Amino acid sequence: MPIICVWIPAFRLAVARLTQAVALDAPVIVADKLERGRVVDCSLPAAALGVRPGMTLVQAQAVANEARTVVDDRERDAAIWYDVLEALDAASPLVEDAGWGRAFLEMHGIEGSAYGWIAAVRNALAGFDLPLRVGLGPNPFVALAAAMLGDGAICDGDPAAFLTAFPLEQLDCGDDVCDRLRLLGIRTLGELAALPHGPFVRRFGPAAAQWHEWAHGVDRRRLRPRARALRIDRSSYGEGEATSEEAVLFALRSLVARVVDDLGAAGKRAGRLVFALECENGDVRELTTRVAQPTAVPGTLFDLLRARLEGITLDAPVVGLRLVAEGLEDGGVPLALFAGSDPDPDALGIVLARLDAALGEGGARRTRILTGPRVERRFAHDPFTLEPLVSTTWSTAAIAPLPQTATLQFRPLAPQPVAVRVIGGTPRFVGTPAQTVLDAAGPWRVEEGWWAGATGAGEPLARDEYDVLLDDGSLVRIAHERHAWSIRGIYD
Repeated sequence: MPIICVWIPAFRLAVARLTQAVALDAPVIVADKLERGRVVDCSLPAAALGVRPGMTLVQAQAVANEARTVVDDRERDAAIWYDVLEALDAASPLVEDAGWGRAFLEMHGIEGSAYGWIAAVRNALAGFDLPLRVGLGPNPFVALAAAMLGDGAICDGDPAAFLTAFPLEQLDCGDDVCDRLRLLGIRTLGELAALPHGPFVRRFGPAAAQWHEWAHGVDRRRLRPRARALRIDRSSYGEGEATSEEAVLFALRSLVARVVDDLGAAGKRAGRLVFALECENGDVRELTTRVAQPTAVPGTLFDLLRARLEGITLDAPVVGLRLVAEGLEDGGVPLALFAGSDPDPDALGIVLARLDAALGEGGARRTRILTGPRVERRFAHDPFTLEPLVSTTWSTAAIAPLPQTATLQFRPLAPQPVAVRVIGGTPRFVGTPAQTVLDAAGPWRVEEGWWAGATGAGEPLARDEYDVLLDDGSLVRIAHERHAWSIRGIYD
């Protein structure tokens, strides 16, 4: 099966050259950060001085003290590589992302010859100023070897013969394995392929079976084509201006209808909406609305957007609208026969859209219970994310008797100093003026960091906690720590 490998050597260095005027014929180090950073890429002159990816920046600058250091822009790396993969779709619909700077294309069923396929890949990437290498082979391993051998190299014969002169590093099996093989006089893939399979695998382990197959030009791995991120985009420009909320909502309703028509034609449901308003003064407001359960119902999508618009103030008339449906999913919404007690995802989505409008995007948070001895560390507040809500299935196990007693909810508070009088080792009076303790539970010992004195890291913690019922009916958690008492929470 013909496979094309697209390889961009030193991809991060190539991206840095586009924006920072980096000279590839000079020693250049690309680091993830300047403070305590590590090398992620380097130029050939820097590699000749001993610089290797994975080194600390201090080590790299020590062996190449005259090299120029630039900081890697990961966001730009990802954006450029995404554009490269999108462009490769023009050459083949089956593109595997093998990491930044490396991609494989399956050409089976594509019209043309080997040279025509390589030319199609070059034409697809003509707009990128990147050091591109293209190779073709019967499988991914041989195709990568062809790309590394030379730009435009093609293996159209026996793969084992094609790989004979390649060094052991082509296997990417690690320096230790390569050194052990060299001690045995094995320096090329041809020499490795000549070894008997069984004794070689027994000596070097199960991974050696794949190395031996690769040396013979056999790669059984199937390509894993990347999923294409489909989005539906509709806009409305040059159709007058909207000076009132009613006019904006009217235009938005028609825009939603057009997006829903596109969703229906594609058989998709929207999981996220991105709505942009362009004003006459050049101001652009972009609002993201999450959908609790992906849907293509126009009324639901419109209600979500209208709720998200609440509280938005614009300084000029609206002259353009743009609506993008993202996070698309196939099929319909699964429903259960008995789903009356399930949460309404549409209502939940509208509530969250209004919270985002009032508190800002991500302002709505949910509490997560953690395990641990400290009360203040048993709760975490995470951004409220919307997982797809799936209707529950009715079963007899769901039917249970109602509890006869209510469960008290503990509400943690910031530590507040409080006066406590202890009689017989138990708190008897709390607060000012003092309230009588009708009942008490505890103490619960919390002890952490007992090793801090030996290591010098942090302060040790030793605290006793009690739950006390006061004569006014309140149930509170108090704690005794370092000869002082404090209130830690209350039960509602």
